[in-house]
Amino acid sequence: MIRLRDLQGLGPKSEAMLIEAGVNSVSQLQHLGAIAVYIKVSKYQGKPPSLNLLYALVGPLEDEHWLSIAQSQKAQLIMQLEDYQTLEQLFNDQGKSLTL
Repeated sequence: MIRLRDLQGLGPKSEAMLIEAGVNSVSQLQHLGAIAVYIKVSKYQGKPPSLNLLYALVGPLEDEHWLSIAQSQKAQLIMQLEDYQTLEQLFNDQGKSLTL
């Protein structure tokens, strides 16, 4: 079974962050997707981690190195994060919670 740390761009520290946030396996990362996992880590830590973690999460899902993700998809990924935050605020304003 492949561990999270075995994925290109992720190491023991990244794996520990993911596990602490409740993402325990490669299949769970694949199922949730990089944006949702990054948000889970952000919420668990109480602050957003470096965007490099987001790029490192996208990398193995798209079979690309995280540096090329940072160059080619940076704006798109940041917009997706902002869209999630906007949607979450709308839910909060209605007294509802947006769960991943």
